[in-house]
Amino acid sequence: MPGHDSAREIYRQALPVIGVSLIAGLFAGTVLGSETMRANIAEVPGLLLLLPAFLATRGGVYGSLGARLSTGLHQGIIEPRFRLDRRLTNAIVASFLNGMTVSVFIAVVTYLTLVLFGDGGSLFQLVGVMVVAGLLSAVLMITVLIVVIFVGYRRGLDPDNVIGPVVTTLGDVFGVFFLLVGVAAVRAVS
Repeated sequence: MPGHDSAREIYRQALPVIGVSLIAGLFAGTVLGSETMRANIAEVPGLLLLLPAFLATRGGVYGSLGARLSTGLHQGIIEPRFRLDRRLTNAIVASFLNGMTVSVFIAVVTYLTLVLFGDGGSLFQLVGVMVVAGLLSAVLMITVLIVVIFVGYRRGLDPDNVIGPVVTTLGDVFGVFFLLVGVAAVRAVS
């Protein structure tokens, strides 16, 4: 039956990616539960508050980029080559700007929430952490996403079957790790 063949193909392509995502997710959880992360959460008021929003928006913003690229490949309006054309450039720039804007917005909302509940916090510290974490995660997520989609597509993988787990996993791993880097960078500056 054609429906069974299609389902079998989707599972064949998606299951290895989901397996890798499981392992990477466990790694991100290990970093999140580490003594270093707990110390940073205690040192930076609001870090725990902004963490879920930051990780969720990584998946949302860059998942949209993945969907846009996948649709472009299926429609034949984007070539699976590492050559910047107008459509690919616009998609990358829009995702980058969205990711950075959302990162700063999360920092400001977190700060306002802390002020509202009288828990203190530093706007400079929160914005600094989010700019560093947002910038580093954006550069790496966009790069890895394009490589996975283009190389996978050229090898016969349907990006629609694999891009969801790839984006959410990259968002979690890079998000948690670069929050630590952001805290260290802001601590070094202040």
